[in-house]
Amino acid sequence: ELPGTDGKQHSLSDLKDKRVVVVAFTCNSCPYAVDYEDRLNQLAQKYAAADSAVAVVAINVNKAEKDALPAMIERAREKKFTFPYLYDESQQIARDFGASRTPEFFVLNADRKIVYMGAMDDDATGKEIKQHFVADAIAAALAGKLPETKETVPIGCNVRYERTRRTKR
Repeated sequence: ELPGTDGKQHSLSDLKDKRVVVVAFTCNSCPYAVDYEDRLNQLAQKYAAADSAVAVVAINVNKAEKDALPAMIERAREKKFTFPYLYDESQQIARDFGASRTPEFFVLNADRKIVYMGAMDDDATGKEIKQHFVADAIAAALAGKLPETKETVPIGCNVRYERTRRTKR
């Protein structure tokens, strides 16, 4: 379970009725992640109906002060996020997914298998988008198929994982 900017605890099991789940690893501090906020919000709005087969969640994994939960709450209000914005303080969820950048998107099918990972689209600026990787993966997963493109290289800032100290053996 992860705490959200809505004051609630969230878990993937909360979304068991959804046929597709989009998990976006993002943050407040990366300029690329900020550039994608409006597109992420639009994607979430498209599937906002309670009976929608698709859920969109965003997870902030960074430890910087401007990425801590209080700053996330402020950001979610300011940008009017329509999706759960969760804080992975332990960074374990991001490690489990293998997230390396912010933003980085993962599309999970009904069996909760990752069918797509990488960039949302092919233009970080949003001005000349030709390929909508996440939207295409959602459509494929809803049809019970695999997307044509299963992985792309995400463009963004490195996830700032805390280093763990090795224990002596």
